[in-house]
Formats: sequence, C-alpha cells, structure tokens
Amino acid sequence: MKLTILGCSGSMSGPEGAASAYLLQAQGVDGNGKAKTYSITLDFGPGAMGQLLRHLDPADLDAMFFSHLHADHCVDIIGMHVYRRWFPTGPLPAIDVYSPADGLVRTRQIGGDSDEETYANEYRFQEFGPGASVNVGPMQIEAFAAQHPVPAVGLRITGPSEADPRAEVTFGFTGDTDMCEGAVQMARGVDLLLSESAFEDGRDDARGIHMTGTR
Repeated sequence: MKLTILGCSGSMSGPEGAASAYLLQAQGVDGNGKAKTYSITLDFGPGAMGQLLRHLDPADLDAMFFSHLHADHCVDIIGMHVYRRWFPTGPLPAIDVYSPADGLVRTRQIGGDSDEETYANEYRFQEFGPGASVNVGPMQIEAFAAQHPVPAVGLRITGPSEADPRAEVTFGFTGDTDMCEGAVQMARGVDLLLSESAFEDGRDDARGIHMTGTR
C-alpha cells in the first residue's frame, strides 16, 4: 500500500495542503484479471479536492472513507460531487462512501440541497460504524470505535506491501479521537500508524475530543 498525505492542516486548509485528507492506494487485479491500482481516500476536508488532483484523476477513485463528519474532515465531498456529475465528457460512475453517521444527510447540509437531492448517480452512501469491515480491491478496511463529540471511527487497513506485493501490511488511521480502547485495538500491531493529535500537552485539558502527542 502507498500513503499520500493530501493535507493534515488542523481544522482548515493551509497554504501548502488541505485539512485532514489522505490517499491510500494498493496494487491488485480487477474483475477481468487485469492489473489495477485501487485508490481510496480517508477523510476529505477543505482543500482536499485540489490536492487530490495533483496525485490522481478523481475518475479513478474507488471509494471514500470518513472517520467522522465534522466539516474539516468531509466538506470537499461537494467538490467531488461536482466533478463526478458535471465531468466534461459525461457523468462518472457512482462510488461507495463510508462513514459512521448518515453521509447523505450531511452532504445535503454541506451543499445546501433539498431532501429531493440523493446524489445517487455520484455516491452510494454506506453507514460504517465500529465492527464494520469491507474490501476494496486487495485492501480490507475495518472500523473501530473512537471517542469524539460526534459518531467517529478509527480505520485499520490491511493490504499488499508496496515493496513486496506478496507480503501483507497493516495501516492504522485514528482520525479525530481522544485516547480510548477502540483506538488502542485499532493500532495494535500495525506497520504504520497515522494518529491525528490536535491538542497540545500543557495547553488543552478537555477530554473526549482529541489526543495530545503524549496520549
């Protein structure tokens, strides 16, 4: 698997990158037995759409995953919707969108759209809470409980090594969470852990929101 950090600027996009947004890719084969690079995003905050264009044609994206649906982690889903619906040569196929809460309702809120808007030609929304598991190509994505003011999950992804496709590796992504048992379970034994820690030791004492570096 290959990880690309589209952005990790807390709560807003920065001059060099997006807010929380990550691209994970793995080599596999499609249904016809042909080699294919499978690509998923983990969170898609402000600025993510523009940064993704540096690394991938969004038409080749296979699925989107969200740790939670705060705006700084999901708002550019509307940019992806625009790209897919009004692509110059015609609409692009719908892709799966996984989140621990109702992604359809949240996307309507961001877009200011009515209840009649379903985005059905662009997205297949799936609730993806703790204990859920799904495969995208050679990658298995599992959700673990996280501790945040809104429904949230950590994600553990298992797939082929970029260095040696015959070997299997694991990647853990906490998203926004305070230290909790679910995050520990998700991270145990992974080869690489990407842990968002937005609070600072000695400054932020509130619990149940974010981790500090020490936590």
